[in-house]
Amino acid sequence: MQIKKLFIALGIVLPLHMQGQNFLIKDAPEVIESYVNQFNREDNELYKQDIPNCGASDFLRKNIPFFECPDKELEKTYYFRWWTYRKHIKKTPDGFVITEFLPDVPWSGKYNTISCAANHHFYEGRWLRNAEILSDYASFWFSGSGNPRLYSFGAADAIYNYYLIHNDKMLLADLYPKLKDNFAKWEEEKRDSTGMFWQVDDRDGMEMSVSGHLSEGGRGYRPTINSYMYGEAVALAKIASIVDRDMEARTYQKKADKLKGIINRRLWDKQADFYKVIPLNGKMEFSYARELLGYIPWFYNIPPDNYSIAWKQLFDSKGFEAAYGPTTVEQRCPDFKISYEGHECQWNGPSWPYLTSMTLAAMANYFNSYDSPIITKKDYLSLLNIYSNSHRILSVNNDTICWIDENINPYTGDWISRTRLKSWKNGTWDDSKGGVERGKDYNHSSFCNLIISGLMGVRPQEDGSIIINPLVPDGCWDYFCLDNVYCQGKTITIIFDKKGKKYGRGKGFIVYVDDKCLSHTTRVQKVVIR
Repeated sequence: MQIKKLFIALGIVLPLHMQGQNFLIKDAPEVIESYVNQFNREDNELYKQDIPNCGASDFLRKNIPFFECPDKELEKTYYFRWWTYRKHIKKTPDGFVITEFLPDVPWSGKYNTISCAANHHFYEGRWLRNAEILSDYASFWFSGSGNPRLYSFGAADAIYNYYLIHNDKMLLADLYPKLKDNFAKWEEEKRDSTGMFWQVDDRDGMEMSVSGHLSEGGRGYRPTINSYMYGEAVALAKIASIVDRDMEARTYQKKADKLKGIINRRLWDKQADFYKVIPLNGKMEFSYARELLGYIPWFYNIPPDNYSIAWKQLFDSKGFEAAYGPTTVEQRCPDFKISYEGHECQWNGPSWPYLTSMTLAAMANYFNSYDSPIITKKDYLSLLNIYSNSHRILSVNNDTICWIDENINPYTGDWISRTRLKSWKNGTWDDSKGGVERGKDYNHSSFCNLIISGLMGVRPQEDGSIIINPLVPDGCWDYFCLDNVYCQGKTITIIFDKKGKKYGRGKGFIVYVDDKCLSHTTRVQKVVIR
């Protein structure tokens, strides 16, 4: 007990076995355990890493926020995605890393790591109470063991957003010179005289795309890489200020401002009202198709208000709207297709959780930073539910169970890559493609962050304040709760109870900080914790 007090006094993150539970909702641990037990029963545990199924309940009860709402399918997906994320935590001689695939795949780096989805790993995992996991992971990428530029990866932005929750200034100070060098190498390797960054669609993790077919090797000035690099410059400016490099902070902010102007001038197609790829084929013309990646600039709050018209395409049946998630290219495009031939991972039609989750995060930013009636909170919840409900598959017993894999048929919900890979070579799985159930529990997207920072609206700010701004539509639910959220040294609980009977703490919207009531209002509204 004295050791525990000493760790706390020194600000040291406690080992998992010493961390306590701090739920205001007393049955929260039992609810979490119940979901974990269900997922364990339904699982064929093919690949074990640091935390096997038998340890999942204990780990999650100690580390994740409790979420409850009337939509039990949405609630179930939230816990399922934490359950799968935990599978990818891997202890190595270089500390913890997060994997994308559970089986080793030939195209991965050291410890089976891949930088393609690392930004998702940080945005999701930052809500774990244990800070050591992502601190190690951040250091890994810049220790000489990882390759942070093999794929597009906004490392500085991801690590800065981890810092906003865990306040690890020592980590920022250690990594800042390496993050600066990383940015400089991106500029050297992928930025040309236009001022724009270019990237291969495959290196964006978006192979076989429509725009990629318009140039040799899939190269183009893409809204993706340019938005990531804008986010990098902004994050480096903020990190520079934190580590007392004010002149460098101003330099990076100028870089960010310049790139933002270029993105909005050069990558916005005025005729299509959309951000598009300019293929590197000598013509300097936009691709003829809108692709879902055109929403990524809103992930970083790049667009001006009058570009908000682009959001109409997300809910247009000839645009991106589909039953099992937004399509990766507009359906009116002549080259849109859902193919079960050729490459198993195509970004020319199927829905991809990777981009769906980024689009939803961009939507959450839109509601917090823009003032336009183009889309509503109901639209956000509707798309979140579509995304949630796509996390399903029929088991061998013909039961519907939770599942996350690679690409989805947007009309039927079939996991395309899995359907194809299970009979890829001689009627079975192929080791050269990653082996048995390559995409099972695929860690290539986010979901829990969309609940915590999006739907529930917990958004830490650079000035040390925390904004609570839920996106639950008025009159939609009679209750909801997010409990035991660790953020900036505080434990936050958010409760809405329309009738005051669900939680027994009175009617309305209540925000607790360290078990003390900070705000109690009749309706859900924005609250700032200072």
